[in-house]
Amino acid sequence: MDLGHDQSHKEENENIETDTEQKGSVDRPGRQFYIPSQIVDEFGEKGRDHLNKPFRAQFLLALTAGSFMTFGAIFSILLASGVETKGIYHLLSGLGFAAGYAMVFISGAVLFTEINVLLPSYLFNKAGLMKANIYKFWASTYIGNLLGAFIVAGLIQLSGSLSSSFYPELSIYLDHKMKFMDHGVAGWFQILVSGILANWLIGMAAFLTTSARDITGKILGTMLPVILFVAGNFQHSAANMGYFSMGFLATDKYTWYEYIFFNLLPASIGNLIGGAILVSLLFSYAYKEDIQTLGK
Repeated sequence: MDLGHDQSHKEENENIETDTEQKGSVDRPGRQFYIPSQIVDEFGEKGRDHLNKPFRAQFLLALTAGSFMTFGAIFSILLASGVETKGIYHLLSGLGFAAGYAMVFISGAVLFTEINVLLPSYLFNKAGLMKANIYKFWASTYIGNLLGAFIVAGLIQLSGSLSSSFYPELSIYLDHKMKFMDHGVAGWFQILVSGILANWLIGMAAFLTTSARDITGKILGTMLPVILFVAGNFQHSAANMGYFSMGFLATDKYTWYEYIFFNLLPASIGNLIGGAILVSLLFSYAYKEDIQTLGK
């Protein structure tokens, strides 16, 4: 009887301690996800972590992220090849590209469109706008992504691994991306707006991925917005780097300056606006007081 009473008393004390810990740990609740203010605060911390890395690490991680974009582009085409039902075609294509993004987010690689969310969060919440090294990092990330995408495209071409049926499918994707050229100046601004939408969605992919506290949640959080932006043909500069790198080496249908000036340039401007304003600034302002409380 005494042993049973002691055991019951011990369990009661453990329950009281657990309840006390849960009540006291407001910043780390016992959930399987982080709340929005914690996510935005984490964005700022991740932005600062990227900036504190040596330049060689920053650039290597940017090269790696660009490489994953080409792998994602290849996989998106391979998965959807030969599928005629539009809904399934878009789903498979998006799932293929989500593999590239999952590798970026989980490995800590530095992607231009992701730092369009992370660095503004750092600027708005932790630093201030006058940080010259931030803008240098932004530029080097873009160049690193483009170079990484091109290097992997070259290696894939040299390997001869892809079948001849792959290249007509690639041509369809390129035409889909470059169709705005036919609209002249209006098409350039259409790409810009499309780029805003694309990075809004990729910002939300980063949002959902950061929210998740396990690997399964992070992959699922990445997949949903990526499938949506691929299906909608929203112009995402880093993703297009993967497609265009393969296109530049495999076909002469479009020139390098057409890829850059009639797609990547306006898409990149739109990506900056979409990530910085519609994700980082919007949530930073909405949860300003909560974020300040977390920092105390």
